[in-house]
Amino acid sequence: MDRERSARQLRLIGETAEIAKALGAEVWLRGGWAMDFFIGEITRDHVDIDWFAWAEDAPALTGGLLRSGYEPLSGPPADQQLDFCRQGVESSFALLSKDRFGRVVVAGGPWAGKVWPEGMLDAPVGRIGALRCPIISPRAQIEIKQMMPVWVPGRPRRRKDTEDIARLEAALREQGARPA
Repeated sequence: MDRERSARQLRLIGETAEIAKALGAEVWLRGGWAMDFFIGEITRDHVDIDWFAWAEDAPALTGGLLRSGYEPLSGPPADQQLDFCRQGVESSFALLSKDRFGRVVVAGGPWAGKVWPEGMLDAPVGRIGALRCPIISPRAQIEIKQMMPVWVPGRPRRRKDTEDIARLEAALREQGARPA
């Protein structure tokens, strides 16, 4: 495991959470880092840092990140996701909105209005050591990793996703919870 890269990513996670908090914006880790913060330890190397954020907070969050030295990257439509880089680490913010029923949905882009898993944002705060950060629920994380090849045809299931699902299910069983 690349400990230096992991340490840099953890610093950036903490910094991003603090920037969001100072702005009054909500962010949640998703992907591999959400899994690790749920489990409470680093389980593997991570290429990037994936987040969810409310679309209405995107302008303020963008300004805060830019002022803190993050550089914008091109990527999916800006109303769907914002991508940044700092210290060689990419951070992606998938944007959320709510539909007329109050369900959490994809904010923009080709999947605008598609519903995310129920209860996705209801997880307790995750942590690794002393660093605490909001995360998506492990059940939602499992569902997203299971469904991504279905939702996005042409994106095969990755080995790391299969391994992450197994880790999350084992952690849920260990905590006495029923896996998804």
